[in-house]
Amino acid sequence: MKLEGKIALVTGGSRGIGRAVCRLLASEGAFVFVNYSSSEDAARETLEEVKGSGGDGEIVRFNVADEAEVRDAVEKIVKEKGRLDILVNNAGIAIDNLIVRLKGDDFDRVVSVNLKGVFNCSRAVARQMMKQKYGRIINVTSVVGEMGNAGQSVYSASKAGIIGFTKSLAKELASRGVTVNAVSPGFIETDMTASLPEKVREEYLASIPLGRFGEPEDVARAVLFLASDGASYITGEVIRVNGGLYM
Repeated sequence: MKLEGKIALVTGGSRGIGRAVCRLLASEGAFVFVNYSSSEDAARETLEEVKGSGGDGEIVRFNVADEAEVRDAVEKIVKEKGRLDILVNNAGIAIDNLIVRLKGDDFDRVVSVNLKGVFNCSRAVARQMMKQKYGRIINVTSVVGEMGNAGQSVYSASKAGIIGFTKSLAKELASRGVTVNAVSPGFIETDMTASLPEKVREEYLASIPLGRFGEPEDVARAVLFLASDGASYITGEVIRVNGGLYM
């Protein structure tokens, strides 16, 4: 049990990659707080899967873009459990369109969740992790944050910002035993990608050297590694999980 006795918080844990991360961390012994913003039913489904596989956890509702909600939730977790060892910043949204069709509000919404959300949650846990002299912060970015993609300028910008944030925060917290890394998924089979037109999916598939789309579990395994003691000498890094789509 690589994470036995550890307390983890996974934002956006109610579906997709977040759900797979919750299941895997819990299966390795972590007590997992499954964050959700709107769908309590989906979060409870994740928790049922966590417990069904022998793990344990709780659901916790807050909007990562809301500083006060994040702060209160983290304070409650620390008060209840006495510590917080692992933060997985996974919550994210996408509003895709050509730049001439995007609105200012679209930019604000995407950045407030994808980038400011990472800032809010990381800031909320940093003091406790520094006090413990131990912590793992793992940020989920995206391949398009590295290589760009037409029609995803805002999403790409928010995910690219996470990479710069990760590297800077890693330097800030390293002396206190806290590592900060990022995982960069490629085309992963989730609700977010399922809605893409078949032609677009075929074009993506043709550009992936491994010849298949990724599964949420592929990303979760990278997160587990970075959360484990096996990655204790790794910080400020971006681990790509994209089947060779971007090298």
